[in-house]
Amino acid sequence: MSDPGSNPEPAPASDRQRNVLGGSLEPCSEEPATGYLRDGCCTAVEGDRGRHHLCAEVTEDFLEFSRAMGNDLVTPRPEFDFPGLEPGDRWCLCVGRWVEAREVGRAPPVVLPATNEAALAHPDVDRETLRAHAVED
Repeated sequence: MSDPGSNPEPAPASDRQRNVLGGSLEPCSEEPATGYLRDGCCTAVEGDRGRHHLCAEVTEDFLEFSRAMGNDLVTPRPEFDFPGLEPGDRWCLCVGRWVEAREVGRAPPVVLPATNEAALAHPDVDRETLRAHAVED
């Protein structure tokens, strides 16, 4: 228990970050645990060179595309705390890879409340494009 006069611990980074809709960043997936920090959120953090900011519901087509591009997201890699994905799983994707998939018509749908606003820093990503590719509820 902390001292009544002490500062409270800061909120996790995902609690302070915003989604592409302007609200608080929501979790993408806790099962499997996704995000650069494996905290379930597409949190923007220093050191994440891949910019895993975009929450998507992966499809078989996208998984095949990603594998063909050299990033096998299907095969489990326990040494990296990676369970392997199946169609329908939600996962924080690298923004650039999603853009590549979109350019060839193979992008998976986007989960807007769980996609970090940092994804909008990519020159080929804007809210309109993301809304056009949003998961249908």
